[in-house]
Amino acid sequence: MPNKKAVHPVATIGYQGTTMDRFLAALAGEKVDLLVDVRAVASSRRAGFSKTALAANLDGAGIEYLHLRGLGTPADGRAAARSGKHEEMHRIFGEHLATWEAQEDLHRLEELVRGGRHVALLCFEADPAHCHRTLVARALAERVPVHVTDLRPELD
Repeated sequence: MPNKKAVHPVATIGYQGTTMDRFLAALAGEKVDLLVDVRAVASSRRAGFSKTALAANLDGAGIEYLHLRGLGTPADGRAAARSGKHEEMHRIFGEHLATWEAQEDLHRLEELVRGGRHVALLCFEADPAHCHRTLVARALAERVPVHVTDLRPELD
């Protein structure tokens, strides 16, 4: 049985401006075994980062993929982020985090971390300060002791 008082490693990662090889290398370097996609919409214009292609690339690297849509930013929050209104995005996501869907997915994430999975939270933004994945990590830290590492793959 996992130790409930143990500090669990959790990483965050964005894929903005990087390549799949660099992205996978960053995950491997941190010994991540489960990538949790916290995008509301798991598609991307960047080759290899849409749900199906990403899951296949991760599988080839020995990393599992899980999409927790409930932990994604609502459309109005994504629009705020694209406009550089990061405080507004944080407020919108904070409200969303109180919803049943978000709380259910946060509980699922908590159980995975408590169960010993070394998780990385994925979203687009390269800078974790401008991304809601940091807010997801903070909400998780209120439930389970975690040590969060923000991975920053080398950029193109």
